[in-house]
Amino acid sequence: MGTKERREREKDQIRTAILDAARELFVAQGYDGVSMRAIAEKIEYSPTIIYNYFRDKEALISELCQSDFGRLADQLHAASQISHPVQRLRQCGREYVRFALSYPNHYRLMFMTPYPQRPGDPKREQIKAEVKGNPETDAYAFLVALVKQVAEAGRLQGPNPNIQLIAQTLWAGLHGVISLEIAMGSDEDWTDWQSIEARTEAMLDAMTFGLFSSGPITEASLASTDPLFPSRPTSFEEAH
Repeated sequence: MGTKERREREKDQIRTAILDAARELFVAQGYDGVSMRAIAEKIEYSPTIIYNYFRDKEALISELCQSDFGRLADQLHAASQISHPVQRLRQCGREYVRFALSYPNHYRLMFMTPYPQRPGDPKREQIKAEVKGNPETDAYAFLVALVKQVAEAGRLQGPNPNIQLIAQTLWAGLHGVISLEIAMGSDEDWTDWQSIEARTEAMLDAMTFGLFSSGPITEASLASTDPLFPSRPTSFEEAH
């Protein structure tokens, strides 16, 4: 490896170290509680080094969000080749949970850590223009597109389903499963936690049966052998 290549690798390593340290501190202390100096101290560099990579804290958080949401989008799109829209959406739900548990600090920063919104910031507005509403880069837009595909297949209840409300309900359900696992999953003193896989499937079943249907939900439909909506009493018996 030549001198130029070695320097580039070292720069990439420092940049990654800055991002990882900032992510951890933002999660632990909140956006306002973290300074560039604190990030520098965590990785044992001078603040000057940090400013060589990021002009300010806003630029750093923007880079983190763009990078982490891009990683999530890549993982979700891996499941987008499934042909049936309901099956595709359910698999994307599993990938969403898998991403969160594989990268818990990323998830905490993305969905569990508030930070100030500053409309008008040029960098933020640029990212918003490039990302928001594009299913290729915006995870929420991707979810909305999935729900629209389910609606177009005639698998949503009612003639005029509220796509945004359904998407947000699906998101909230899986976020609840993830949040409990991240915050309390290792505490078995008070809760006899079932496996995260069982809890994910149970939530997907509950939301699927409740929101998606070719007709009204009845006892007969719940006992249907339709492979898209399987009757799965065994999984719930195991949960008890």
